[in-house]
Amino acid sequence: MNPPPEILLVTGMSGAGKSTVLKTLEDLGWEVVDNLPLSLLDRLLNALPPEGTEGMHRPLALGIGARTRDFDAAQVVAQVERLRAKGRFEIGTLFLDCDSDELARRYDETRRRHPLALDRPARDGIERERELLAPLRHWANRLIDTGKFSANTLAQQIRAVFSRAGVGEAIVSVTSFGFARGLPKDADLVFDMRFLRNPHWDAVLRPGTGLDADVSAYIAEDPAYADAMRQIEDLLLLLVPRYIAEGKSYITIAFGCTGGRHRSVHVAERVAERLLNAGFSPTVTHRDLAAAPQDALEGHPIGQ
Repeated sequence: MNPPPEILLVTGMSGAGKSTVLKTLEDLGWEVVDNLPLSLLDRLLNALPPEGTEGMHRPLALGIGARTRDFDAAQVVAQVERLRAKGRFEIGTLFLDCDSDELARRYDETRRRHPLALDRPARDGIERERELLAPLRHWANRLIDTGKFSANTLAQQIRAVFSRAGVGEAIVSVTSFGFARGLPKDADLVFDMRFLRNPHWDAVLRPGTGLDADVSAYIAEDPAYADAMRQIEDLLLLLVPRYIAEGKSYITIAFGCTGGRHRSVHVAERVAERLLNAGFSPTVTHRDLAAAPQDALEGHPIGQ
């Protein structure tokens, strides 16, 4: 039996980081709806999932606060308790709090007006909002005081607590390309493999590609190959987890050679296998594999 869908109500003081939390949850793969009027909650929960997402149980984050239309803290508590009683949903509440002095400083620093004190000092609106939200603060099952958090620190904490297996996992792509046809536009990391011996200048190997065993063996015989590949793979095994920890949703690693048919293809395949063995799920593409070999693109053989 499948567990009930997860819903997180995100609320708290204006300026305490709700936008950062919702953006981070969205990056993690959560469905996010902000400032939904309470009267529309049942309609949202009964709505069919978007086309193409059937069977995907994405958790849902609902942003709500004093600026939400028809907001009433007591009604929020009552409605959520009613939904919990039905047993259809697993509902949690995250309250973001912050010291009034710090909130006033943030409003002063950004020169924004508090939504509950458009014609008065921000502190008046802060204290009024604190009164309105008090029932939710006492009722919430999660509380984060963001007073000493930067936006990045808050985002890191949200990622640590609310990452879910199979939802919002980073997409790692490994691609090969030929410098003669330009750099890939979406590459995060680019490695130039033109220092390796070039199979293009071997008449027997030229028609083949980096997917062929004899071409791969030829490339691997380069004296610099073993050390270079070990260092590149060690670097990627260091960097990729850090990119993921920073919340990067797409990581594209590109390997280039001159024509994009031999060296870069072989290296991309090898590195993708190494990443797979390390627990990642890379996709592999070869942008220029089908391009016809041309001496004019390859320049002149070096040391051959």
